[in-house]
Amino acid sequence: MDINKMDIKQLAQGLRAKDFTAVELCGHFLSEIEAKEPEINALITVTSKVALDEASSCDKALAEGQELPILAGIPFALKDNILTKGILTSGGSKTLANFIPPYDATVRKKLKEQKTVLLGKTNLDEFAMGSTTESSFYGPTKNPLDTSRAPGGSSGGSAAAVAAGEAPFALGSDTGGSICQPAAYCGIVGMRPSYSLVSRYGVIAMTSSMDQVGPLTRTVQDNALVLQAIAGHDPQDSVSHNHPLPDFSARLGRGVEGLKIGLPLDHLETKVRPEIKNAILKVVANLESQGAKIVTLRTGNLEAALPAYYLLTSAEVSSNLGRFDGIHYGYRSKNYETLEDIYYNSRSEGLGKEAKRRIMLGTFALSSSFYDAFYVKAQKVRTYIAREMAKALEQADLILAPVTADIAPKLGTTKSPVERYKESFSVVLAPLAGLPALSLPSGYQVEGMPIGLQLIGSSFSEPLLYQAGEAVMALNSEEKGS
Repeated sequence: MDINKMDIKQLAQGLRAKDFTAVELCGHFLSEIEAKEPEINALITVTSKVALDEASSCDKALAEGQELPILAGIPFALKDNILTKGILTSGGSKTLANFIPPYDATVRKKLKEQKTVLLGKTNLDEFAMGSTTESSFYGPTKNPLDTSRAPGGSSGGSAAAVAAGEAPFALGSDTGGSICQPAAYCGIVGMRPSYSLVSRYGVIAMTSSMDQVGPLTRTVQDNALVLQAIAGHDPQDSVSHNHPLPDFSARLGRGVEGLKIGLPLDHLETKVRPEIKNAILKVVANLESQGAKIVTLRTGNLEAALPAYYLLTSAEVSSNLGRFDGIHYGYRSKNYETLEDIYYNSRSEGLGKEAKRRIMLGTFALSSSFYDAFYVKAQKVRTYIAREMAKALEQADLILAPVTADIAPKLGTTKSPVERYKESFSVVLAPLAGLPALSLPSGYQVEGMPIGLQLIGSSFSEPLLYQAGEAVMALNSEEKGS
């Protein structure tokens, strides 16, 4: 029995069939972590005692014959910007290197209710700002598929933990591709849910108007199961979606026959590496052979999406990180004589370069002299992008697009911040419009590394995305078999 090859449903069946106990299952993944972490560095904190206690509690409930949710006893990892009561939550920053939260985030509470088993907290770019996990105070995470490369970011630790077999699933957070991009770089499945579908309560805020928590898994079916567990209305989140949840797995197995899939050819022609374009066109041809109807999309001018995204996110970062000042929260410098020294030195010493860069950009955009010219204009661009995406989704049931312009970069690659920002074009469109996006491996590789694609749908169309995503993954299996 190879536990590493088993999906969540198989692990749940194994627990109930007494092929192994929850404690044994937990022990297996803790051993994987112990063996692989020195090289991968996917986790900031390993919660061995918590995990074994939770696994033991699950075993006791199973022995008593209790009916438990499917995720009961399943180990997982949690991005370290999601609060965990009594467990370090650092946000990947020196500023919070000693922060022990007094309460749990809503998604952590929901998974506790499911009797899941928390293995640890995963590495991330500082305060979720970055695309390679290299800005973490705890050092970079390495891509398990090629340890000379980055796993992506900011949820790089979560993606790497799943790809390395250190956890069956992990939660990440996505503001502008922070789930979809690392999923693509690590060859796994990542879902950025519709804005407001999953509670943000207890998640360290980067950009409150776009942040969403979502699952990273090895299969589409697993992803749907995890999303089912964490989604739902939360009165502690002011924008939380207050409608009955669908069954996210309900459309699995239906295939793609009759689905209209939109293809933005202009993005493929100008924004991605030729091998990635060719791989996506092959997937499109295979989907068409399965009965899907391919619709060529000619969207309006979306070039302004990227600068608008970075202006808006930086503005909210400037506001949200104002609390980390050495007095209210976080690291306090020992080098001060005046109140101003505390503010200045604590933030200078406690925050990294990328956080400082975005705070300064956001403060500039919000300043009285430039507010209308930059922040207000960026909000107008955001409205325009949302309208263009809505128009595209009137022509098609969903959109198929690249996730990244290239494969996972080498660690330590010397690119300017602006060059890094430009690589995010494809993954900022859905967040700006509040739409769901499902990142999947295409089944093709370049230089031995996976090529990802994403499916974007209308708000709350996650069941449809899972339906089409499962078909893509089935084609991947056929490709490998041939």
